[in-house]
Amino acid sequence: MAFTFYWYPKCGTCRKAKKWLDDKGIQYNEIHIVDNPPSKSELEQLYKNSGLELKKFFNTSGQKYRELGLKDKVKTASEAELLELLASDGMLIKRPLLTDGDKVTVGFKEEDFEKNWL
Repeated sequence: MAFTFYWYPKCGTCRKAKKWLDDKGIQYNEIHIVDNPPSKSELEQLYKNSGLELKKFFNTSGQKYRELGLKDKVKTASEAELLELLASDGMLIKRPLLTDGDKVTVGFKEEDFEKNWL
């Protein structure tokens, strides 16, 4: 099974997730989320597969999120607008993102990873 792991190497949470994957011997393709952010259509697929609300894909603690004043915007924007925003800047996306093409996890919680990926 081929996993895709979107991450930002300077992110501590991403490094923990990467270590977890490595420790479990899980093979994955790593993609630098800022240099190569997922496209709008990729994000739409990830979002639909995740079963999560689209706003869960935003890195709400990020500087960019605050700079753009997205807290209020995400409440009223359409799905298309939100996907457009996410695709415009990898720093807006909550990370890491891990998918096997069907399931998707956003962020890293060890118990979620164990439940979903082992």
